Amino acid sequence: MSTVIPATLRVAPDPTAPRLTRAVQGVDESGATIDLRVVEERPLTIYLNAREIVTAMTIGDHPEWLALGFLTNQGMLRASDRVSAVDYDAELDTVVVRTEIETDHEAKLARATRTSGCAVGTVFGDMMEGLAGLTLPATPLRVSDLRAMSVAINRTPSLYLEAGAIHGTCLCQGPDPLAYFEDVGRHNAVDKLAGWMRVTQTDPSDKTLYTTGRLTSEMVIKCALMGIPSLVSRSGFTAWGVEIAREVGLTVIGRLKGSRFVCLSGEERMVWDAP
Repeated sequence: MSTVIPATLRVAPDPTAPRLTRAVQGVDESGATIDLRVVEERPLTIYLNAREIVTAMTIGDHPEWLALGFLTNQGMLRASDRVSAVDYDAELDTVVVRTEIETDHEAKLARATRTSGCAVGTVFGDMMEGLAGLTLPATPLRVSDLRAMSVAINRTPSLYLEAGAIHGTCLCQGPDPLAYFEDVGRHNAVDKLAGWMRVTQTDPSDKTLYTTGRLTSEMVIKCALMGIPSLVSRSGFTAWGVEIAREVGLTVIGRLKGSRFVCLSGEERMVWDAP
């Protein structure tokens, strides 16, 4: 399969970056020696002002966007909070997000729970509270756009194609990919995207979030809180994720492979313009 970077893509994976993979030697099923590259993972500790929040295992690219997106998605940074600085220290593997006014996040830390997600995903109880009264825009989703975005993403040069063992998340507008992030955990990839959207002030109302990961409750909640009306995955669903999607009016598509897919929420917003 040929690879090409779509002209619309503003942020793309860099599978050639030497810091993201490591060369290792092994043997194949016949006992022959083989050389291949595997994905690196390293800890990144995120601070909000003087408070240590979390240490996440990540591939190490876009640490500032990851920190901003994580804090935003967890409700520790509101849209109205003014960020004065984001300081990344590569030697200490830390990011410090500083705000003009101290935030009140101690109560959130007390309610932190470990989820079933990979790469030490975390979720806070008040994320569900953020859904109260939330109604997403009823943006149509065209079947032809689904297929076009899937082809474009799958043909984009990526760490997945280079080394595997990684999740991808891509923000699309219609059939066009706009920003594509990867990480060892699907939550990290989504948080990088959220950070990029916050910095670039990207309007989410006409966008689609594509992910390679399964559509769990946390993925659905994050997408909804980001204001993105459509969520698409080549993987499957959880029952609670589907239930939440239906409550907030999120269009959810799963098991997208070739021309096949399953829609479990928002089918009334689908435009069936392809056979």
